[in-house]
Amino acid sequence: MQAISLNHKSIDWKRIIFISIGLILFFGVNFAPPWPDAIDPTGKHFVLTKEAKGALAVFLLAGTWWIFEVVPIGITSLAIGVFQVLFMVRSADSAFKDFMTPSVLFIFASLVIGMVFTKTGLTKRLAYKILIIVGENTSMILLGCFVVTAALTHIMAHTAVAATMYPLLVTIYSMYADDNTPTNFGKALFMGMAFVAGAGSIVTLLGAARGAVAIGFFKDIIGKEITFFELSYYMFPIGWAMVFILWGFFMIVLKPEKKKIPGLREKAKGLSQAMGKITANEIIAATIIFSCILVMSLRSFVPFLKPLNNAAIILVSTILFFILKILDLKDLEAIPWNIILLFGGAMSIGFCLWETGAAEWLAINWLTIFKESHWFVFVMSIAFFVMIMTNFIMNVAAIAISLPVALVIAPYLGVAPEVILFAALVTAGMPFLLLVGAAPNAIAYDSRQFTTGEFFKYGIPASIILMGMIALAVLVIWPVMGMPILIK
Repeated sequence: MQAISLNHKSIDWKRIIFISIGLILFFGVNFAPPWPDAIDPTGKHFVLTKEAKGALAVFLLAGTWWIFEVVPIGITSLAIGVFQVLFMVRSADSAFKDFMTPSVLFIFASLVIGMVFTKTGLTKRLAYKILIIVGENTSMILLGCFVVTAALTHIMAHTAVAATMYPLLVTIYSMYADDNTPTNFGKALFMGMAFVAGAGSIVTLLGAARGAVAIGFFKDIIGKEITFFELSYYMFPIGWAMVFILWGFFMIVLKPEKKKIPGLREKAKGLSQAMGKITANEIIAATIIFSCILVMSLRSFVPFLKPLNNAAIILVSTILFFILKILDLKDLEAIPWNIILLFGGAMSIGFCLWETGAAEWLAINWLTIFKESHWFVFVMSIAFFVMIMTNFIMNVAAIAISLPVALVIAPYLGVAPEVILFAALVTAGMPFLLLVGAAPNAIAYDSRQFTTGEFFKYGIPASIILMGMIALAVLVIWPVMGMPILIK
């Protein structure tokens, strides 16, 4: 009887409840009677098909299981593929091929780069240099890490930046705490890195693919081209304001347990000197990594490089690391496949919502609610919709489903298309709620400093701050900078 009682106490009722809630949402939506059509401003009807309703059901299941981490996040991703196939939302070929799209392979290669930084010693060398500069105050350490992260996203993809910064932060954190036990400083350091990687990535077209896609839609629909420098001009103050605001936010909600790490600067200097001269492996690794980054960055400017895919370019580095024996089989087996599966599932649900028409149905229903509202409310509704959707599906897809609809509605409210484009791009770059929203979120999670629930909890106020920044930009900052807001 005693053994039975102990077993009863060990049952994780919270886990069972949220597994059940996810399943109830799935079956409730999937087998619900047909839902009304979405109708766009021109009167065109968009039917929510059986498959599209199934996509929404999988979407709700995945969101619930991801937020409450009822099973490992990679296993929830596998469930996304399995439920699509078993309930005939999409074919097995479609549902599972998304687990190895170029975007997923890009994340794989980025994680490998992070491993190389650590194994060769580049991580420690760079971490010690940062600590020597920023000093012993934990607030300045956080700020220094955030500024370096944001600055790097101006010239390279934020996924690659996160993979580069992650091992640096692990080294820095090891000088704060003796083990990997979660602390306020650890949570702020790793979550903050993910958040500011997004904030920095909106400033140039090199930070992520979403900018180029949005500009392409804008040109096709409006007939006007937004240049590289025009985008940076309007995005720079918003991106960097968010970097410093997020630093202040984390200093308040996750105030470090220690104000200082006494003797840190001297210790960092001693450790840096002890490493000696840079090794051949460090030079080779750095050359390979930065050559790949340079080629990816030049794609926007050099015509003959444009046909090349970023995933193929960055995977060259992975192949070279193994050819040159910088990495071996043990390193390959040590890659965090939980994170790879997470993004495979994210791509699968994203394409599922897109291909079945469920995402378009959601966008039209949401935006048409505001088609007769005040212009400011309409702009904010677009920003909000993109912000929510980009936490669940690829930010490129979130832009692709919402921007065309918004640009059609905008003229009826006298809203200039530029403000629609830039407001959507800002929120598309900063998914603060779910790990699947962006690769830096998932990379930061590998630190085990925070749970998916904690990420969601701190992401809510951060998202509210982001919406406040959008409002300030639309009403004050962008008009002062010369952006057209209303059609005269």
